[in-house]
Amino acid sequence: MLDTNRIRKFFPAIESGRILSNNAASTQVPIQLSDLLKELIVQYDNVHRGQSQSSIVTTEIFESSYDTIAQFIGAPSRKNIILYRNTTEAINSVMYSLMTEFKNGDNLVTTFMEHNSNYVPWYGLTKEILPKFGINVECRIVKFDKETGQLDLNHLASLVDEKTKLVCCVGASNFLGTKNSIKKISKIANSSGYNQPNGEKKSYLLVDGAQMVPNVFVSIKELDIDFLAWSFHKMLAPFGVGALYAREELLEKMKPFLYGGDMIAEGMVSPEKVEYNTLPWKFTAGTPNILGTILSAQALRLLMDFSLNPGEFLYFMTNKKLESADIKIVMENIEAHEKALIGEALKILEEIPSLKIFGPKNPEDRACLVAFNYPGISPFKIAEELDKQGVESRAGCHCATLAHHYYELDPPASCRLSFYVYNNIEDVRKACLAVKEYIEYIENTN
Repeated sequence: MLDTNRIRKFFPAIESGRILSNNAASTQVPIQLSDLLKELIVQYDNVHRGQSQSSIVTTEIFESSYDTIAQFIGAPSRKNIILYRNTTEAINSVMYSLMTEFKNGDNLVTTFMEHNSNYVPWYGLTKEILPKFGINVECRIVKFDKETGQLDLNHLASLVDEKTKLVCCVGASNFLGTKNSIKKISKIANSSGYNQPNGEKKSYLLVDGAQMVPNVFVSIKELDIDFLAWSFHKMLAPFGVGALYAREELLEKMKPFLYGGDMIAEGMVSPEKVEYNTLPWKFTAGTPNILGTILSAQALRLLMDFSLNPGEFLYFMTNKKLESADIKIVMENIEAHEKALIGEALKILEEIPSLKIFGPKNPEDRACLVAFNYPGISPFKIAEELDKQGVESRAGCHCATLAHHYYELDPPASCRLSFYVYNNIEDVRKACLAVKEYIEYIENTN
C-alpha cells in the first residue's frame, strides 16, 4: 500500500473532507502544482516566438516537458510525443492523419468495450467521411464475455485479416475495469499481412491508454504498439492536455491533423509549397497549452515522488531523467495499492444480494474501478443518494455506450466507483458501505 497518510495532505480536495470516488473521470490536483502555476505566470511568455529571456526560459521548460513525458512511457524521444487537449482529440488526430491512406475494401477493427472516443471517430470515418469519396471501409467490432468482462481474442483474430489497416482497442476499460492483454493483441495485429504504405506487412495498433497509463507500468518497446493516447487529467494534472505517442517513422510520413502556426518550418511558406516543422512540432499548430504542458509533465514527476517516498522530491521540479527502473517500481507500487483498494470494494459489494457487478471478479484482472447496477433502482438514483452521504460517484454510460447496449441495459447506464493513489481503505469502505446501506434501506421499505 502507498503511504496515503503522507500523500493525502498534499490534496486540498481531500483535506476538505471529500470522499473522492470518481477518479476514472478525473483526478484531483495536488497543492504543488497550483503553487507551481503561481510561480510560472510571473515569467510566463509564448514559446518559439520571442527573443526575450522569458520566452527563452519558458520554451526550455516547455520543450523539456516533452522529454519527461516520453521517458515516462519509454518512448525513444520527444519526437514521438504529440500533445493535444485530451485522449479524444489525440485519437481523432490519428483518424484524420491516416484518413487519406485508407483504400477501398479496407477494414478496421475496434471492440464493444471501447470508450466512445475510440469508436465514434472510426464510425464517422467509415460511415460518413470516406463514403463521400467513394471509399468503402468496414468497421468491425470485437465481442467480449458478458460474465468475465474479458475481450474475446479468438473473435478479434477472426476479424483481423490482410485488409485490416488498423486495430483499435482500450488498454483498460473505464466501465468493465478489464485490463486487456496488449501484447497478445499486438501479436494479432502484427500478423495480419496488411500492406502499409511504408512497406510494412501488418495492421497498425492504436491503444486508448486513458485508464492504463495512469495505473500500470507502460513500456512502449515491450507492448510493441504504433499509437498510444492518454490524458493527464486522470493522473493528477489539471484539465486540458492529452498525449499521443506514435512511432517516429509514422509521424514523419503522416499528414498533419491541424494546419498553421508553429507546425510550419520557419519561413517555408510560398504559393507553390509549404514545408512542415520538425517533430514533434509538425503536429503542433498554433499556440499550445504551454502551462498545461509544463504542469502535466510535473504531475508525472510528482506521481513518481508520491509513490517512491511522499514528501521527498527526487524528481519534481528537477532535470533528473526519469529512470526506467524507478518508473517500473512506481507503477508497480500504484498497481499493488489499487489492487488492494478494488479488492476491498469487490468484497463489500459482493455481499449485496442481486447487485450486478460488471467486469472481472478478480482484482488482479481489473483497473481500480467498479461499475454496478441493482434491479429496480436507477443507477442515477444510487449516485444521487451516495452524494447525500458525501460519496462522489458517477452514474451514466461513462462514454462506454456500446458496452452498455451490449448488456441490453435500459437505460444504458450503471453506477461507478473509482479510486486513485490518494484514496485509502477507509474511503473504499465508506463508499461501498454507503451503497450497501442505501440498497438495504430501499429493500426494507418496499
